[in-house]
Amino acid sequence: MAIGWLAVLKNVPWTEVVNNAPLVADGARKLWKIAARKPIAPTSEVPNTMPASAAASTLAILEARIAQLEAAKTELQNEMATSSELIKALADQNTQLIQRIQTMRRYAMWLTAALAASAIAAVTALLLLLAR
Repeated sequence: MAIGWLAVLKNVPWTEVVNNAPLVADGARKLWKIAARKPIAPTSEVPNTMPASAAASTLAILEARIAQLEAAKTELQNEMATSSELIKALADQNTQLIQRIQTMRRYAMWLTAALAASAIAAVTALLLLLAR
């Protein structure tokens, strides 16, 4: 199971992920701002222009349908706001992850340089001891 994940992680173009992380975060912030600022419109009453005898059942059906559509619209707006909040949080986590990856990469480079310097010092010391 771990080998499958390693194969997947090796195939990820990490340089593109690192380079695009700020764009993803900015896009998520813009989406969050757009979704958060859209207010839920209040319902409005439609005046009855039809005669009472012909419109009573039709009006009741239309009012029920309008109420259903408004409830569905409100639910979709709430889901959109929740989704955009989640996307923003994921983008922020992605930005933090990329920053940590860059920090670890620098740390690994320093460790590699220190290891190389230690290896050179060890080989030099060994050669000096053998030369005596």
